[in-house]
Amino acid sequence: MNPPDDTTRLGYFLGPHGVAGGVKVYVLGDAAQLLALPRVWVEGRGWLRVRRADPLAPGVALHLGGITTREGAEALRGANVYADDADLPPLQEGEYYYHELRGLPVYGQAGERLGEVADVQDGGHQDLLVVSHPAGQGFLPLQAPYVEVRLNARGRPEAVALTPDAPAGLLGEEEGEA
Repeated sequence: MNPPDDTTRLGYFLGPHGVAGGVKVYVLGDAAQLLALPRVWVEGRGWLRVRRADPLAPGVALHLGGITTREGAEALRGANVYADDADLPPLQEGEYYYHELRGLPVYGQAGERLGEVADVQDGGHQDLLVVSHPAGQGFLPLQAPYVEVRLNARGRPEAVALTPDAPAGLLGEEEGEA
């Protein structure tokens, strides 16, 4: 069962929290984005109503509709958690959600189009852009000083560009092709 379109992966379940069905979530990004969600899409289960969300350093404990026992929460261990993009809270100016990067063009240092952002993945110490380009797919670290996310007049992402500090070959192209 694949997540629906227009959803963003927020993290994954670590295991039970308490004895009444609470589940600890390892959050990718800001844990506050989960606190006001009305529902989440759970890998292998589908949409579940969020009955309660409690801040829990470093993540969140979710209490979900239909999960009322520790054993029920244990069964969710390792499952990915997604939110409908429309349910995510609004951001401050200049901030963006990773789902807003999907589909954006990726430009090289000279302004040439290199490809398109297919997805954003958690790479542990840094997040990675999955970029589709003519030679296939490659990973691009979403990190200064190599990448700049260009924002439009409304403060929303409109393109991703490699900076002059980006080493040649980041997307797997041969040196001199970039």
